[in-house]
Amino acid sequence: MNANTNSSDLLGLFGHFLLLSLLAVGGAITTVPDMHRYIVTEHHWLSDAQFTASIAIAQAAPGPNVLFVAVLGWNVAGPLGALATMAGSLLPSTALSLWATRWGTQRRETRGVRAFTAGLMPLTLGLLLSTGWVLAEPYLLSDAHRWGALALIALSVAVMMRTRLSPIWLVLVGMTAGALGWV
Repeated sequence: MNANTNSSDLLGLFGHFLLLSLLAVGGAITTVPDMHRYIVTEHHWLSDAQFTASIAIAQAAPGPNVLFVAVLGWNVAGPLGALATMAGSLLPSTALSLWATRWGTQRRETRGVRAFTAGLMPLTLGLLLSTGWVLAEPYLLSDAHRWGALALIALSVAVMMRTRLSPIWLVLVGMTAGALGWV
């Protein structure tokens, strides 16, 4: 455990990620704004740059999208932090998903289930947009990185709207631009 975290911090981290898990419609990435608020703004365990780098590294790595939760936990409190964030993220959402899938499958043709499913789309889109803002904001506010960040955002939006290209290629473009110091 890091020097600046204790067992009550780990319990708080677990509890916060447990609650976020139930809000994570569209995946854990949709709750990044509140993770940022809790980890960076409220507790100052990580800086903006460390938070963004943790997500970028985990997203670039092969494997499930939710790995960034473990990286955040690891950077806050080492192995126990990773365990706290992953257990908090996976336990309630897994149990709820199993129950909801069984319940929804039995009632999939009902008006309520169809309306609920259709209503999740704008909610997920809004959560993803807020995540993008939290991740881009430090670069957009920096004079040195603003124009490069705006160019990458515009490129990403254009490519995703007009093609079926895998987003991993855009991650590679962003990584290359960052490595070359353009962003």
